[in-house]
Amino acid sequence: MTTTPPSHQRKPAWLKIKAPGGERYTFVKNKLKTLDLHTVCQSARCPNMAECWGGGTATIMILGDVCTRGCRFCAVSTGHPGGKTDPGEPDHVASCVKELNLDYVVLTSVDRDDLDDGGAAHFAAVISAIKRERPQTLVEVLTPDFFGRRELLQQVVDARPEVLAHNVETVERLSPAARDQRAGYAKSLEVLKLYKELAPEGLTKSSIMVGLGETDAEIRQTMKDLRAVQTDIVTLGQYLQPTPRHLKVERYVSPEEFARYEAEAKELGFSYVASGPLVRSSYRAGELYVKGVLQGKG
Repeated sequence: MTTTPPSHQRKPAWLKIKAPGGERYTFVKNKLKTLDLHTVCQSARCPNMAECWGGGTATIMILGDVCTRGCRFCAVSTGHPGGKTDPGEPDHVASCVKELNLDYVVLTSVDRDDLDDGGAAHFAAVISAIKRERPQTLVEVLTPDFFGRRELLQQVVDARPEVLAHNVETVERLSPAARDQRAGYAKSLEVLKLYKELAPEGLTKSSIMVGLGETDAEIRQTMKDLRAVQTDIVTLGQYLQPTPRHLKVERYVSPEEFARYEAEAKELGFSYVASGPLVRSSYRAGELYVKGVLQGKG
């Protein structure tokens, strides 16, 4: 069933999570305090920190924590970084990944429209540093659109991450209201198309938020659009309003509906699907990749 949440309604039981704990979670949490490492897990208020950190996965945000864009669903701060970057960040991140013994790392970033290349060269440098410092770590990149420029996407591809991800975020009709005007549904599909053209043997991935007022038909069409550009992996999760100034939740989608979305996505030919109320774009990324893709191809 689908429920429409009045302003006073509490979140459904299926959105409640257990308090974080566990030896590896505690190890990662304590290490992050001392390593001066910024994770999107914390800044975006992800509900799955305990599960991911406990499973040896973390999502690291590079290029600072101030975004030049202002999407109405995102909790990351918006501002003007002024073209500043940290030249020591690639080596620092790689050292942290090694010290944390991460099996799988997701690299993401704020949008950096203030940089001529949108941060593409910095992304490539961080990937290369991780591969040099800890070759066994699998690297997924969740990138900005880099203005849709092929040569900038090529820089990231050349660093050889295992997964190339870029999010469409929501259905086409709602994209203008939810995303910054410099982003776009068509542009995001083009980025995914280019990633697959540049790395045909690689894996591409995208994510869809639900609960913003989309219809089931629009969700199906979004998944079809992603498959039309040969996206391999898709995740679907419930949008949760981070603060009162962000977009409101229009509906809470039940676990049964998420199961149906998953079945439909598999029918469309995605290599792997993660679909559930608490799923996020990097949700259990290591498990998703290893079990859903590597074992499937093996």
